[in-house]
Amino acid sequence: MSDFSLALTGTIAITFLLAGIVKGVTGMGLPTLAMGLLGTVMLPVTAASLLIVPSFVTNVWQLFAGPSFVSILRRLWLMMAGILIGTVVGARLLASDNVKWTTAGLGAALVLYAAYTLLARQLSIPSKAERWWSPAIGFLTGLVTGGTGVFVVPAVPYIQALGLSRDDLIQALGLSFTVSTIALAVGLASHGAFEIKHIATSALAVAPALLGMWLGQLLRQRISPATFRRWFLIFLTLLGLELLVRPFLA
Repeated sequence: MSDFSLALTGTIAITFLLAGIVKGVTGMGLPTLAMGLLGTVMLPVTAASLLIVPSFVTNVWQLFAGPSFVSILRRLWLMMAGILIGTVVGARLLASDNVKWTTAGLGAALVLYAAYTLLARQLSIPSKAERWWSPAIGFLTGLVTGGTGVFVVPAVPYIQALGLSRDDLIQALGLSFTVSTIALAVGLASHGAFEIKHIATSALAVAPALLGMWLGQLLRQRISPATFRRWFLIFLTLLGLELLVRPFLA
């Protein structure tokens, strides 16, 4: 905590408040937005460390809010295993001193996710293909998570393509994000990059994240979630582009 100035601590709180609002309105986006915004003011590996506690708390809440935890886990366990393995492997990049490539990779992940979500058509994965696709998608998601701290590529498009009901979809995303958060902590720790001194600041970020989620749920009743999500993705694209090109302009 002592390593953070008052201004930076305030920036962290505001970041998680905004990220919580996005999650409250859209049901997702907290770690993605938090990583993107924090990546503009600190090293990606530090941002990822601060993300662990609030991401875990908010996603566990989402995971156990639905009625189908056991059946979803049984269906997606191969994907979750792939996420864990891929994240531990990929965390070597995030834990390295190569800030240029970790920052650019973070930007690329944000742009890829936002652009795909805005422009691509909804895919459909037949159930008989899940046995082969799930571990591969999980491992690739883990590599992206470990290398950038972003959990959503390609996990979210894949889960959305499984034809789940709305409640099961939200719970499946909660499962994926929860496993990704745990795997990221394990991956960073295995490479000596998960600093215990950042846990206190990460834990303090839970309060603004939860407040933001509550405000977002109130806001959801007053605005169009689809319109809000569209503008959020446009902002995420611009933020990702800035992170992507910044290392090459310095």
